[in-house]
Amino acid sequence: PRICDRNKKMSKSIVIGVDVGGTFTDIFALDESTGSVSVAKVPSTKGDQSIGFLSGIKAATSDFAAVSTIIHGTTVATNALLERKGAKAGIITTAGFRDVLEMRRRDRPTTWGLWGQFVPAIERQNRLEVAERTLANGEIIQAVDAQEIKEAAEKLLLQGCESVCLFFINGYANPENEANAAKTLRAVWPNDYVSVATEILPEIREFERCSTASLNAYLQPVVANYLARLEQRVGTEASEAEILIVQSNGGVMSVQTAKSLPVRTALSGPAAGVVAARQIAGAAGFDNIITGDMGGTSFDVSLVADGQNMLTAQASIDFGMVIRTPMIEMTTIGAGGGSIAHIDETGLLEIGPHSAGSDPGPVCYGLGNHEPTVTDANLVLGRIDARNPIGDKQKALDKDAALAAIQSKIATPLNIDVYEAAEAIIKVANAKMAGAIRLISIERGHNPKLFALMPFGGGGALHAGALMQDIGLAAAIVPRCPGVNSALGCVMSDLRHDEVRTMNVMLDTVDCENLVEIIDKITESSTKTVQQSNAKLVSVERIIELDMLYLGQTHSVAVQLSGDVVDVTKDAIRKAFEATYLKTYSRLLSDIPIRILNLRLSMIGVRPAINVGILAAGERAENSAECAIIDQPIFSGGEWHDAVIYDRLRLPQGTVIQGPALLVQADATIYVDPNLAATVDQLGNIIMKASESKR
Repeated sequence: PRICDRNKKMSKSIVIGVDVGGTFTDIFALDESTGSVSVAKVPSTKGDQSIGFLSGIKAATSDFAAVSTIIHGTTVATNALLERKGAKAGIITTAGFRDVLEMRRRDRPTTWGLWGQFVPAIERQNRLEVAERTLANGEIIQAVDAQEIKEAAEKLLLQGCESVCLFFINGYANPENEANAAKTLRAVWPNDYVSVATEILPEIREFERCSTASLNAYLQPVVANYLARLEQRVGTEASEAEILIVQSNGGVMSVQTAKSLPVRTALSGPAAGVVAARQIAGAAGFDNIITGDMGGTSFDVSLVADGQNMLTAQASIDFGMVIRTPMIEMTTIGAGGGSIAHIDETGLLEIGPHSAGSDPGPVCYGLGNHEPTVTDANLVLGRIDARNPIGDKQKALDKDAALAAIQSKIATPLNIDVYEAAEAIIKVANAKMAGAIRLISIERGHNPKLFALMPFGGGGALHAGALMQDIGLAAAIVPRCPGVNSALGCVMSDLRHDEVRTMNVMLDTVDCENLVEIIDKITESSTKTVQQSNAKLVSVERIIELDMLYLGQTHSVAVQLSGDVVDVTKDAIRKAFEATYLKTYSRLLSDIPIRILNLRLSMIGVRPAINVGILAAGERAENSAECAIIDQPIFSGGEWHDAVIYDRLRLPQGTVIQGPALLVQADATIYVDPNLAATVDQLGNIIMKASESKR
């Protein structure tokens, strides 16, 4: 079931990627000295994810002591935000601004609705005001009083707050008041859970800065405690192993940095999957892909154009919960394998957003759930081999239980056949996933015919063919280890540290020498942060960008500068801006002054590259006939089709499998639709396209 024998002792330098999802914890282990690979997929442990984390590693390697590095994609922060299970936190802010979190951007939960409710992560009674004032030009007209800070801190502690956020208006323009208040606050606060807005996001826009800093405070005790437990558990097995945490931008950071900046770990697991997808697709000759990560709870979509990940400066994890930090741009919907199918109040079939997760899981797991899920529907339709479920499950799936649940909950209320009901569940799920893909591609001006779909996660490859055809994509590429692709991405990720400074100056008046000085200062501190890790680095690279816009505009474009900032001039910046703006909007605006809003700098600690060719290693059969396991009928398009189940990992290079068929492996199942053909490429990927007879 694995690419190499998990019980074979791995000698030295084992690097492990761990992605904890809502249903499964995925493990990818690489022995850098031999190039051997092992994977594992175990149920996630809801109460304490570190338990499943440790058992997953032990399932992938029996030589825990040889582990040198563990790179972890975590959902602890994301779950805490979505479920509102963060710590009790407080805010100390400028007098008159305690309600910034609730005012937001005057948006509402439903665009066309007149009513909506939003409850901030930090209660109003825990948002305290102090007298201080800094103007937008950086002039301080009222210094902060240290005694007021002490009194506010004491009050928050009496109210039971574990962490605190310090946020002063216009702190980005001059951080002096915040810095003085932070010094006083840290002297009286009993732990390290103090989030200072100008240290986390020294950038213009008061709501985004307040939201990001306050959510950091909300998450800090939860994430820090989890990471402390993780370090303790790992330390008992491999005391010298270093743990790195994946960020939302696809880079990794040290545990210490993650403890102080947990807000940067939101969506870290899905981000790692995109990193792996980009490298695998590039090696296979595809520079334009759309990734679809389908786990047990959600479906995450991202786009890679011209071999580059799409980054965004901010994202909303949930309504009103805005985080402004560089992230891989992603759209997430509640359509995973464990998403529950139900009839809504209008009598229509709906999928999600609630999920059965890993406990109790789909009905077919036999752990107490009686609500049908997407996985149950795929099983009933013959698109999953009930005898060989993915992950480390010891018993076969219960198809009869899945049939009964779909019959009682869906087929009978809709007065249709149970198999038609199961196929309807899949069609609704596919429609939701296709909508998410269109949102991030077609609605952003990308031609789907120029892109291939790369599905991964435990369920992505079951729906790839339908999504590819529905949207009109060129092909679908299923990687060698789709079920643990995000864990693989953890191993592939580089160290990264991002910084931002608000400039807010016109291009015509910018002091380029001062700009270079600021860049050099940030470079020095960011390099130290990256080098805190003991991870092996090939090099340290720098990315410099300016957020620029025409005077009077609200939205900026990210203008990348040359790494050699010594030669930066106003003319060079202007040319770079015009080239970027023209590419984005297809026209320039003449005679309008140009404004530089923010400076962004990213330091990349480049880790040793992984040759994706190692994923194709393993024993292959002489021909596809030797890989055939058993015949199994598959229901598609309202009728049954004769199909064959193949052992995917043993299929020889160049094999072409005509659909319908199932290609099975330990971490995922690939469903080849009736009118598609699947080809094994030189890297072991499965390339799905329309059959020759259908073109």
